[in-house]
Amino acid sequence: MELKVKRIARKGEYTIGHLYVDGVYVCDTIEDRDRFHFGEGKVYGKTAIPSGGYRVAFTYSPKFGKKEPYKSLANGIVPLICDVPQFEGVRIHCGNTAADTYGCLLVGKNTVVGKVTDSIATYKMLWQKYLEPARRKKESVYILIV
Repeated sequence: MELKVKRIARKGEYTIGHLYVDGVYVCDTIEDRDRFHFGEGKVYGKTAIPSGGYRVAFTYSPKFGKKEPYKSLANGIVPLICDVPQFEGVRIHCGNTAADTYGCLLVGKNTVVGKVTDSIATYKMLWQKYLEPARRKKESVYILIV
């Protein structure tokens, strides 16, 4: 399975994108500022994932694993974006603003400037319809960020 994030708005403190699964639009995303796009260096906890392709693994998250919706959906398994240069622990999860990302990718609906809304419902849909079936089949999952 291929996930693709196409960044559509790079603003001062946040980046908005569209998430596609195997070429089909699924939802919107929010990340921190895309500092690499602007020729800046990484600022810890305030920088979007560098553009590129990455493997996605399904691992238990010590940070999110005991929280809802992750606990009830998958016993704390949260998608991990692997081998991101200069980053560790980059996950796909719920949240509404760049302040919630800490370098991760948040999913939702971009209905408010600078935010995504309905993040929990969007994450549940993404997990149940796409990610969990791929995990159960032990399908390789990759994410391309452009």
